[in-house]
Formats: sequence, structure tokens, C-alpha cells
Amino acid sequence: MIQRLFTLLLVLVGVAVVAGYAGYRYVLEEFASPGPLAQPVTVVVPVGTGLPAIARRLADAGVVDEPLIFEVGVRLADQARALKAGEYQFPASVSPREAMDMLAEGAVVARKVTVAEGLTTRRVLDLVRRTSGLSGDLSLTPGEGEVLPETYHFALGDSRDAVVQRMMDAMDETLATLWPARADGLPIRTPRQAVILASIVERETGRPEERAHVAGVFINRLRKGMRLQSDPTVIYGLDPSGSLGRGLTRRDLRTETPYNTYVIAGLPPGPICNPGRDALAAVLNPLKTKDLYFVADGTGGHAFAATLAEHNRNVARWRRFQREQGLR
Repeated sequence: MIQRLFTLLLVLVGVAVVAGYAGYRYVLEEFASPGPLAQPVTVVVPVGTGLPAIARRLADAGVVDEPLIFEVGVRLADQARALKAGEYQFPASVSPREAMDMLAEGAVVARKVTVAEGLTTRRVLDLVRRTSGLSGDLSLTPGEGEVLPETYHFALGDSRDAVVQRMMDAMDETLATLWPARADGLPIRTPRQAVILASIVERETGRPEERAHVAGVFINRLRKGMRLQSDPTVIYGLDPSGSLGRGLTRRDLRTETPYNTYVIAGLPPGPICNPGRDALAAVLNPLKTKDLYFVADGTGGHAFAATLAEHNRNVARWRRFQREQGLR
């Protein structure tokens, strides 16, 4: 009798082992097989979410068929503590194992906010406030010219202050790189002055290939003690938003503000916008010419001149173009 019971026990243990192995193989196969997703889907995993809750979220979103398969597969892979919170975009047919790898690597959705060259700080901060996916109110108040125009990536829930701080750090790092490599003999004594002049260059031309030439004109004028006579500085002095909504008048050019470079000598007291890296580089390594003047040429660029007589001819051509196009 005892022998029969022992034999039966062995048989039952064998069956359990075979069944367990079959179950183990089934889990591994399902865990590695393509999932049910027909198209990409975004799933947010809040901070503090445990493995069972993550498995249920993935099942609810259609990423996996069986939450238990995902949970067991993650535990077998010893990755339960490695899964990270965040916003994830899972591709079509992603397998439970691939979903686990994404969560373990923290491969969150990369959101972005792009700051265009030449924006005022007021507009940059408004842009950050309106950017969805960021959290918290803004407490940082950088000054004009203290953030670097660039594309900044962030994860869902990153704070607005953190993103603005990165913009400020990027400007500091860019200046620290460019300043030591500046040309010799520039009439610019500090990085702050470089930002001021670069902000003017940024607003004067939208053509990348012209930046160094425009910068060279202003450098030449500074060296000769000539006033910069830059229209964008006049506009900023009248409206710090950087946009009057109308053309400048002769009266505007005579209106005294700290930023009216038709009235004041040298640089204005501060930047008029946030210049990009290329404008900063142009100011610190300007094109070497004898040009002292430039005016729009009707093609989106400018006509440059070394003498007032030549400049006056360029101005006459520009005004004729305006009349012909009905711009005046």
C-alpha cells in the first residue's frame, strides 16, 4: 500500500512539474509575441504606480491582452522595480517584453518647445506658459537676452521653471564657449555687450548668410563713433513687445528713449530680444568690410554700402521698389 502511494505521489509531482514547465513556456512565448495593438497608443504611468496597476493600464489601453501575462513576465525578468513612470507611446504590435523594455529604459515621449531667434523674453515666457505637458507656474523671470533660442525637449510633468532654467543655462554656456574665441580688437568689452549687439543683428536680418555682414557694419560704426541708427532699437524703446503694429515715422526716430540709437551714441542699455547662437557668433567674428550702411533691397535681403553716396542710391532704389509694389 505504501509503495503504491509513493508511486502515485511521484506521478503527481511529475505531472505538476510538466504542467509548471508548460505554463512557464506558455508565459515566455506570450510575453515575447506581438501584442494586440493595431496602431500606436500613448499611455501615462503616474509616479508611484505598482506593477499590477501598470499591467492593468496596459491592458485597458490595448497594449497587452492579459495583464497577468505581463506581470508574470516582468517578475520572471526581474524588472518589477525597474519600470519608470512617465508618458509612453507604444507602437503597433508591440510585445509585452518590448513594452517592459520601454518602461525599464524610461523611453518616455519627448515633448518639445521651440524658441525662435529674436523673440523677446516676454514672448518666450508666454510660450512656456502655453506649452501643454509642463507643470507648475513660472517663478523665474529672466531678463531680456538671457535665454537661448533653441528647441528644448522635455517629459510630461517637467516644471516650467526647469525648462526656463535650461534656456538660461544654455545661453550662459554658449557665451562661455564663444567669448574666448572672439576676434581681436572688437569694440565690445563684455559678453553682455555682445548679447546686446547680437540682439540688434537678430532683429535686423532674417537671412542667416547676412548676419556676419550686418554685424560688421555695426562694428565699423562703433569703431568710428557713429550712431548705430537701428530701427528695431527704436521700436523696442517705444514698445518692449518688439512690435509697434505700424511703420516707423520720422517723429519716432526723433523720440528720445534709452534704446533709440538714432539719438543715443553706442549700444543701448540692454538687449532688445533673445539672439540665437549664430547671431552671437556673427558679432564676435564679424565680416571684415568697409561697409557702414545697409538698407532693404526688395528681395528680403539688404544692399550694403561703404559711402553715404552709395547708400543714398541704394535707399532711392528701395523707395522706388516700395512705390512700385504699393508699399508706401
